Amino acid sequence: MGSLVLTVGTGSTWAMRASMVLGLSGLAWQEQVFDLEDAREVVRLKRVSPTGLVPWLDDGELRIHDSLAIAEYLHERCPERHLYPVNVAERALARSLCAELHAGFGQIRSRLPFFLGAPTQSEPPVEVLVELARLQTIWSQARGDFYFGEAGIIDAFYAVMAYRLASYGIGLPGQAGLYQQALLAWPLWQETLVKARLQWPAKSRQSL
Repeated sequence: MGSLVLTVGTGSTWAMRASMVLGLSGLAWQEQVFDLEDAREVVRLKRVSPTGLVPWLDDGELRIHDSLAIAEYLHERCPERHLYPVNVAERALARSLCAELHAGFGQIRSRLPFFLGAPTQSEPPVEVLVELARLQTIWSQARGDFYFGEAGIIDAFYAVMAYRLASYGIGLPGQAGLYQQALLAWPLWQETLVKARLQWPAKSRQSL
């Protein structure tokens, strides 16, 4: 197959996750960026994207869309990287938690829009408290800086959530908070954040 090309959009949290998993894979890859604040770019995106959305990954003639599908593909393509845990039970749990993030936490997404500007302090809206409690439960089970001891897909998926909460001054207590802070300090996340800011200067908050 030919070289890998990941197509992303400015400010897309799902594209950030796919980018991080690619970073974990050790593979060489290039990136194509659409400016989601430019109406003409959005029209062009909808013409060429399988779903009208980002991200998608081209591997030669093969095209994989959706961040979770991209992560699964990279796990299969790079088994030596252990992007999911080697242990069967842990791997199943990692997949479950990634799927939960992928499909859930709708109140946090809508009430706490992702943005790349300076952090702000605010009380969490009452609507997000149940989901914050769920994150507290999930993150409190992390084994250290990374959920299963070594960096993997689950950490790439939850790093963006850790940043989203921190942007509103929300830090979880105890072990959950230690995991959140470890994700924020993770060099791979920091590199992804720098790249995202270069692609999309933080002009305003956006719900993503």
